[in-house]
Amino acid sequence: MRGNADGRSTERIGSADDDQDGAADVPRETGRCPGDVGWCTMSTSPETGLYGTPIAEEAVRAARVLHPDENAMPRPTHRRILTVANQKGGVGKTTSTVNLAAGLALHGVRTLVIDLDPQGNASTALDVDRRSGTPSVYELLLGEVSLLDATQASPQSENLLCVPATIDLAGAEIELVSMAQRESRLKEALTREALDSLGVDYVFIDCPPSLGLLTVNALVTAHEVLIPIQCEYYALEGLGQLLNNIELVQRHLNQMLRVSTILLTMYDGRTKLADQVAQEVRRHFGDVVLRTVIPRSVKVSEAPGYSQTVLAYDPGSRGAMSYLDAAREIAERGSNRERRQ
Repeated sequence: MRGNADGRSTERIGSADDDQDGAADVPRETGRCPGDVGWCTMSTSPETGLYGTPIAEEAVRAARVLHPDENAMPRPTHRRILTVANQKGGVGKTTSTVNLAAGLALHGVRTLVIDLDPQGNASTALDVDRRSGTPSVYELLLGEVSLLDATQASPQSENLLCVPATIDLAGAEIELVSMAQRESRLKEALTREALDSLGVDYVFIDCPPSLGLLTVNALVTAHEVLIPIQCEYYALEGLGQLLNNIELVQRHLNQMLRVSTILLTMYDGRTKLADQVAQEVRRHFGDVVLRTVIPRSVKVSEAPGYSQTVLAYDPGSRGAMSYLDAAREIAERGSNRERRQ
């Protein structure tokens, strides 16, 4: 770790062997106390100063996840509903949804994930039942079950809930076309009373990688849009179309909707391209972009195969810590915004 001219510290991602392959330093904004965003990237001990081994540092990071009471995240005064959307596949949309939700839940913030993607990957990562016939978001959209009946608790945290997607959702868009109020079916199901009965502070809606009726339902329901952007060459492809659709929904169906958060994912510090994409996104979108970036991580990719988020699968990994930082930043930004209002 070393200092930059602007006062931020940088940390090398990877093992000692990565240095021989030209691994680059990745900017990580580090705080001065455990409550600051990025604190987890500075592993220190009152007795010995900086920990000297990666294993010791990972143990400290894991302890921070597993013992969250010492560093609780702020709860919002008003419930926040965020749609996680990007019609480009493979940008870390579902991965970001479940890990941000898990980060908040593990730190005392009751969170609901609505899996609106027929692939059901968010349901798999949260280890909830998604077999055909299980009360799910499909029946919720059709008005056949209540939100309470369709909601399951994830075994990963008592504060983490999920409305799963089953294979039945695959044909939902065709069925919705002929229905009355087809764009607002989800909003009608997520009434204030229904959400109050679950006691949730945050709702994350995971969208399919398309701009169809399911995504429109999510945009009509939400107050905020969170857009994950991969730090790759084609990252911005199609983003303009998504923003245009958000503007149309805002103009005609949901005046409260706004893009509140952009999260940079799959950052590879060994490439100049990742830096260039990150700089371009920050230049264009400004403070909407989170300071925390999500690095490329094998652990993040492995976790869904074990029906876990990365915070449950390997809580001391860089990927887990980055998502925890991002969740805290989202929570603190919301808290600061409410104070200003």
